Formats: sequence, C-alpha cells, structure tokens
Amino acid sequence: MRLRFALPLLVFVGGAATLAAELTGARLLAPWFGASNLVWANVIGLTLIYLSLGYWLGGKLADRHPTPRALGTTVIIAAVSLAILPIALTPVFRAAQSAFTNLSAGAFVASFVGTMLMFLVPITLLGMVAPWAIRLSVTTVETAGSVSGRLYAISTMGSILGTFLPVLVLIPAIGSRLTLILIAGVLALAAVPLIGIRAVVAPIVILALLAVPVGSIKDAPGETVLFEGESPYQFVQVSETPSGERILRLNEGWALHSVLPASRSALTGGYWDAFTALPVITDSPDGRLAILGNAGGSIARAYRMIWPKVPIDGIEIDPLVSEVGSKYLDMDGPNLTVHEADARFWLSGDRGPFAAIVVDAYRQPYIPFHLATVEFFEQARDRLTPTGVVAINVGAPPGDDEVVRSIGATMRTVFPAVMEARYEEFNSVLIGFRDPATAVRAKTALAAASGAGSPAAHKLGDLLQFVSPGGGQVLTDDNAPVEQMTDGAILDYLNQGTPGL
Repeated sequence: MRLRFALPLLVFVGGAATLAAELTGARLLAPWFGASNLVWANVIGLTLIYLSLGYWLGGKLADRHPTPRALGTTVIIAAVSLAILPIALTPVFRAAQSAFTNLSAGAFVASFVGTMLMFLVPITLLGMVAPWAIRLSVTTVETAGSVSGRLYAISTMGSILGTFLPVLVLIPAIGSRLTLILIAGVLALAAVPLIGIRAVVAPIVILALLAVPVGSIKDAPGETVLFEGESPYQFVQVSETPSGERILRLNEGWALHSVLPASRSALTGGYWDAFTALPVITDSPDGRLAILGNAGGSIARAYRMIWPKVPIDGIEIDPLVSEVGSKYLDMDGPNLTVHEADARFWLSGDRGPFAAIVVDAYRQPYIPFHLATVEFFEQARDRLTPTGVVAINVGAPPGDDEVVRSIGATMRTVFPAVMEARYEEFNSVLIGFRDPATAVRAKTALAAASGAGSPAAHKLGDLLQFVSPGGGQVLTDDNAPVEQMTDGAILDYLNQGTPGL
C-alpha cells in the first residue's frame, strides 16, 4: 500500500526535477557562457543523452535490484549531486571567465565541457526513476501496459511543472543556485518513503543549504558589484569602476549593454553616442524616437541632456533591466516612456511616425534574428517620417564583418540608401534612409554641426560610408542564420589567443 502512493509521487517529482535541473542548469551557465543557441543545443542534447543512458541503466538495475530501497537510494544520490552543483561549479566558472578574458579558446571550451559533464550524474540517475518505478509497480504482464503508461503520464505532468515553476517563479524569486538546492531537497524528500524515516536526514541537510549565504553570482574584477539579479529572461549585473563609471552587463557580460559615465556627462565614449547624431542627420530636433532595446537607458539619457524636446519610446522586454536602469543608471526622464514588450511585436502596432528608430536589442551575443530581416526593416520603414532613418547597432569581433555585411545587404533591399560607420572595435552602426537626399546631406550636416560645437555630431560624420550593393546574405524571416554567423565570429576571435587552434 505504501508503494501505491510513494512511487507515483516519486515519479512525478523526478519528472519535475529533471526539467527543472535542465532549465536551472542553463541559467547557471548563462552568466559565464551566455544563453546562445549553441549553449542551449548542448544543454538539451546532453540532457537527452544522459536521460537515454539513465533509462537503459535504470531498466538493467531494476531487474537486478527490484526493491524500493535501491530506487530510493539512487534518488537520494541524484539529489545530493544536484545540491552540490552550485558549489562545485564555481571554480570551473571562474576558470572560464579567465580563459575568455585571456582569449584562450581551448580553456574556454574545456570549462564548458567540464561543466556539462558535471550534470552527467544527476540527470542520468533521474533517468533511472521511471523504468525502475515501472518494474516495482508491475505485478502481472496483463497490466504492464497500463502501469507504464500511467507512470510515464505522471512523469510528464511533473516535467510540465518543472518547466514553468523554476522559470516563472523560483529563479526570479530566489535565484538559480537556491532553486537548484530547493529542487534537490524536494527530490530527496520524495525518496524517503521508499527507504525509511532515517533517510529524512538527507533532505534536511540539503534544504539547510538554503540558509547558507550564496554571495555574489559573478565577480566583476576591479569593480564593485552594485546589483545582481535574475529575471525570467537573463542574469543582470550592475557594477561600478573605481573611477565611478557604472556598467550594465547581461549574462556572460562579454558586451556592455549600458554605461553611466563617471562624469555623468551625456556622452559615454561608446557606440551609443553615435545615435545622438540622428536628429542632426534628419534635421528633426523634436522628432519622435523609438529605441528598440532600451536596456539601462544610455541613449535615452543622452537625448534627455542633448535633445530634451525629443519624445522617446524605449522598448525593453525585461522589466528587471528597466528597474536597474532607473535605480542605478540615471535612465528616467520626462521625455522617456518605457514599454515592456518584444520590440517587433510592439512596433507592429499603430506606432509612429518616428523621425528615427534605433535598434540596439541583443539576446547576448546575438541580435534577435527577427530584428534583422527584410520583413522587419519593411515594417520599421513604414513607421518613419518621410525623412526618417532606421539605425542599428551590429556587434562583431574585429576582423569579421559577415554579420555586418549581411545586415547591410538586407537593409539595402528596403532602403534606397544605407550608410555604415565602424564606430569602435566591436561595433558598427548601420543607418537606413527612407529619403536618399537625406543620406546625401548626412555628412555635410554632421560636419556643420561639429563646426558649430554640437556634442551630438562628434566623430560619426568622419566614419560614415555608403554601403555598396552586393556582398552579404539577405536575411529573411524564413532564413536568417545570425546565430551561426555570430558563433563563428566569436570562436575565430577566441582562437586568435590560442596558437594552433
């Protein structure tokens, strides 16, 4: 009678723990390796491999040891291995950070592989639960089908809970590391009825780890961490340098997403400054601006100081990013309205007309592909004033311009004129003009503004060049391999610091 309820409960919790561990594990990786498609492909693929191994081993061991105690002990081991992961992985993560900083592709890949191997034990053991529980539940051949079907259905329902509960509730509330410990504690608790009351020590010890201070998730060498948090979308960190500059980083932090200068001046010295020249180019000192990817508000803040009459719609999908922008990065202003939405979905509504649309949205390290296609640029063009422009930041490592060329070629199919400025080592700014005459006058207008001392003109006029026809893949909603282009560029960049690779 005890097994009648204990086994289905264990199967349910095991299914939930499997998916929760997979999703939480990916979140543990994100601050160090990012949340790219390459990372997710490895997480999902290796999880399936580990589960397959677990199904096979579970069936074998269930036949040799068809006892509840054996299954319960296996689950306890799985729970303990899950609970120690957040602690055990920290040295590996720090090695990965050092490898990336030193441009060592070999060490970076080794750290990633090491991390993924550490999930081998808990996921494989969790894969054993369902076949082992079936072996214990089947009493006659005539009921084998219905028993296995029922238990797999229960496991799948647990997996559904394990998919949504961590991402929507637990991770934003308590963080990835405590979420993984909580999952491990509940898993161990579900195994207790199969072993006996003495086994309750395991879940008590595991759950006690929830009271241990976890400290910061990721160091910012030479900087003071002002904020760390996790949203349903990503890891968010704000730090301050010794000089007083504040920096917003997301996930692995390879790119800076917003900067507040130590001087608190309008211009940051980064690529964000290029976008403050758009009212000069379009001769629209009070024309409406949309920023798709507002982040911590570096562009909006500069406009507040240089172009205070420009009404701004800042679109940011992650509420936590907007929250830290307001609290730490001086984002708010009377001319800024923040919208929490996906940028393309928001733009598809009755919007505009805009004198300029800035695209600076990243799911690091990628531009979301749906914001770089012919269909998207057509949608953006139709929401511009007759002399309006679309300007997009394209991140690419030095020496690799495949993504830049492809997005430039895509914009050329929509706009009569496109100009590019390689603004700094890792960023190009592409500008699509609805009116070709505006493009012709752009450099002259910027030169005149610079001569008049305008802070918005700075160096963009010297860098702008027309994008020539040809070269680069035209990206569409159906075929936009931005992720593959970016992955290749990053690996090539890492290889520069690793001779022989």
